[in-house]
Amino acid sequence: MPQNLTSILFIFLASQPANFSDIRCDIPELRGDNYKVWKERILLHLGWIDIGYAIRKDGPPAIADESTPAAIALYVRWERSNRLSVMFIKTKVTGGIRGSVDQHENVCDLLKAIDDQFVTSEKALASTLIMKFSSYQLTSVKGVREHIMIMRDISAQLKKLEVDMYDSFLVHYILNSLPYEYEPFKISYNTHKDKWSINELMTMYVQEEERLVMEQSETALLTSTRGKNRAFKTDKSQANQKGKFKIPPHGDIKKEA
Repeated sequence: MPQNLTSILFIFLASQPANFSDIRCDIPELRGDNYKVWKERILLHLGWIDIGYAIRKDGPPAIADESTPAAIALYVRWERSNRLSVMFIKTKVTGGIRGSVDQHENVCDLLKAIDDQFVTSEKALASTLIMKFSSYQLTSVKGVREHIMIMRDISAQLKKLEVDMYDSFLVHYILNSLPYEYEPFKISYNTHKDKWSINELMTMYVQEEERLVMEQSETALLTSTRGKNRAFKTDKSQANQKGKFKIPPHGDIKKEA
């Protein structure tokens, strides 16, 4: 296809209104614990289908007799964007939340009302996540990878709530959340000159986990073998003791004349 024809086709397609049925965007219904994700996807979707103009621009003056064609066109564009955006947002809000914000007919006012309502919820969620993070401990040698990934996920959730953690702090905290079997490894890290990233920490700890699991298996096997040998010796000793004090049969006893 010639380049100029391709450019014309691209401009034509870009100027066409987006079809709702052609867009696939997973927008969850707004609840009490998913506000950040919900708002990001709402704004992405409205921009994607080209009706987010009213969110980016303040409302123009209403149409009057002296309005120019350009002013009329601008108002019509803003009014359509605002109306469709409000309608779409309301369909993605649960009934319990919608009751407190559905009186707003301006999309910016609607989003601000939802923002204000979820400030308290976010603070409570941040407190819950901090408590979960600070109390999370690994109690067995196995499961280091999952343990580190869970702590990273909690840290990422806190970061979205504007509670930042430096990677160096996260590394040290994870080190201190592991059981005593990893103490030699912790000492080795603290005496090491280089600092590890979370991914490096996970790789090294998975290797250490494999070594400890193997060591525990060998110890358990040795303990089991020693126990069996000890039991065998005890049984043999008891059998020997019984043999020493065995009463001779009556036929071997000589009668006195």
